Amino acid sequence: MATLPTYRWRLAPDGYATRRQLRARGLRPGGQQVAAQLERPRRRRGPLVAYLYRVDLAKPVRPMTPGRWAALAKANAARRICPTCRRDAGYVIPAHLGTCVPCAYPDHTPRSS
Repeated sequence: MATLPTYRWRLAPDGYATRRQLRARGLRPGGQQVAAQLERPRRRRGPLVAYLYRVDLAKPVRPMTPGRWAALAKANAARRICPTCRRDAGYVIPAHLGTCVPCAYPDHTPRSS
């Protein structure tokens, strides 16, 4: 089993990029294997690792099609629907609550003036 070349944080040579850096350039890894890694030292939980990909092997990002836009809009709309009251909350339902705020805290109704 071969080990990956490891570089210190911010000291990677040119020609390598993380997924986010590739995306900022309009690229994607395109099925290539991880080429190297960055290690950032941390005190308590061990080093933080970021994987690097070769820029010359990266492929352009696939364009969004009308079907993809529709699927994304539908998924985002589903995140706004409260499973308890079935209403559009007007915001993305927090995962830690699982329902809209009025359903999560029914005793805290706003006071009317």
